[in-house]
Amino acid sequence: MQNLRKKFPVLNQCVYANTASAGLLSEDLMEWRQGHDLDYLIGGSEMKMQGFAHMPEIKNTVGKFFKCKPENVALVPNFSLGFNMLLEGLPKDKKALLVNKDYPSVNWPFETRNFKRDYVDADEYMEENIYAKVQKGDVDILALSLVQWVDGVRIDFDFLKDLKKEFPNLMILADGTQYCGTEPFDFKDSGVDILGTSAYKWMLAGYGNGFFLVKDEVMDQFELRGIGNGSVDNDASKRNSITFCKFLEPGHLDSLNFGSLEFAVKFLDEIGQEDVQVQLQKLSKKAMSVFSDLDLLEPAITKRKQHSTIFNIKGDEKRFNRLKEENIVASARGGGIRLSFHFYNTEEEIEAIAKILRSSMI
Repeated sequence: MQNLRKKFPVLNQCVYANTASAGLLSEDLMEWRQGHDLDYLIGGSEMKMQGFAHMPEIKNTVGKFFKCKPENVALVPNFSLGFNMLLEGLPKDKKALLVNKDYPSVNWPFETRNFKRDYVDADEYMEENIYAKVQKGDVDILALSLVQWVDGVRIDFDFLKDLKKEFPNLMILADGTQYCGTEPFDFKDSGVDILGTSAYKWMLAGYGNGFFLVKDEVMDQFELRGIGNGSVDNDASKRNSITFCKFLEPGHLDSLNFGSLEFAVKFLDEIGQEDVQVQLQKLSKKAMSVFSDLDLLEPAITKRKQHSTIFNIKGDEKRFNRLKEENIVASARGGGIRLSFHFYNTEEEIEAIAKILRSSMI
C-alpha cells in the first residue's frame, strides 16, 4: 500500500483524512483522462460514438466487480439523481423505514413525496430496532446508507441478509456511496435488493459517475417514468421494450466520466479488494483505539462490534482549525470533526493526528 501513495500527490502536502468528502484523483486516472480528451479533440463525434458503444462493456466491468448481471447495472451521474428517479416509480402507499440523520439524499426523497415513514437511530441498537419495527409487519421498504456519512456507523451485513431471508417481501434499498470500494462485495449474495452509489469517494473515480445494481425480484414493484433517447440508445424502435435499468439512463452517458469509473474499478481490482479490506480494518482498529483513549467518540460508536474508517470526534471550531493549521484535511460534520481514512492512509498518520489532539487538550 505504501507504493500506491506515490500515485496521489496530495499526500505529499497534507494528512488527507477526508475521503468521506471526496476521494483523491490518482496520477494514473489523470493521465487516462488527458488521453481521453486528446482523443476527443482530434476525433470529434466519431470518438464519442465509440464511447457510447463502449458503455455495455463498462456495465460488464462494474457488474463483474460487484457480482451483478451487467444488464442489471444502471449508470447514473450520481446516487441522488438515480434514487429520485427510482422513487418516482414506486407506489406512494408503501411504508419506509429510515435511519435518523441519514444522508439527505436517502431520506429527503421519501419525505418530500410523503411516503409513510418510521425511523430508527444509528446507534448500538440499530439492528435490534430495525428488526423490531419490521417484525410488526407494516414496513414495506428499508432504505439506508450501508455506512453512515456523519459518523461512519456501518450496518451489520449479516443482519441484512438474515432480515431479507426472514422477511422476503421487505424491499431493502441501500446507498453504498460511503462503502463501495472498501472491501469485496457480492451483490447477488447480499440482502440488498437495490444498491446505488456515487463513485467519487471510496472508489476514487472522480465526480459525475455512479451506478445502481438491481435484483430481478423487485423490478415489478416499480413503474419507472424516466425516459429519453438514451433509454433506447438512439433507436426509436425500442420505445416499447425498454428494460428496467435503461429507464434510469434517459440521457447520454458521458465517456469521460463513465470511462473514469471503468478505470477506477480496474484500478481497485488490480490492488485487490481483499488487500484494501485488510488495510482499512487495521486503520479502523487503530483509530478506534486512539480516539477512544482520548474520549473523543460517542458510546454508540465504541459499543458497536464493527466500524468503518469514518470517525466523528468531539471537537469545536477551535480544534478543527488547529487540525487545519497542522495540514490535517478533515470535515466539520454533525457538530464534531469527521476524519476518514482510505488505503492510502497509514497508522502513523493516525498517531500524528492523535498527538495534535492531545496537545489541544492541554
